[in-house]
Amino acid sequence: MKNFHTDGFCPVRDVLGRLGNKWSLLVLITLNANGIMRFSDIHKSIGDVSQRMLTVTLRMLESDGLVKRKIYAEIPPRVEYSLTSRAESLIPLLNDLVDWALQNMPGIRESRNLSV
Repeated sequence: MKNFHTDGFCPVRDVLGRLGNKWSLLVLITLNANGIMRFSDIHKSIGDVSQRMLTVTLRMLESDGLVKRKIYAEIPPRVEYSLTSRAESLIPLLNDLVDWALQNMPGIRESRNLSV
């Protein structure tokens, strides 16, 4: 049996806890697909995320070193977001997860309908 928390800290649980929320993966995938983006463009691309939740998600991803925020000293101020190299190393795995979800969603929906 593999033990993921030999020192009381579980890296798998920690990373999945941060990335497994409703919006983080969508933000990362959106930034990967579009490159450098402004807040309003990310918001439009995702659609149903609130501005507050998008702000919280971007700050969390920035604190984990996955998203880079660049502020331009202009009036009005301009802020752009992009992926870091750490996030770029995660993208192939996320793409595999997206592909898996797209391929398996019909069967998952069918299974859900059978269990109701």
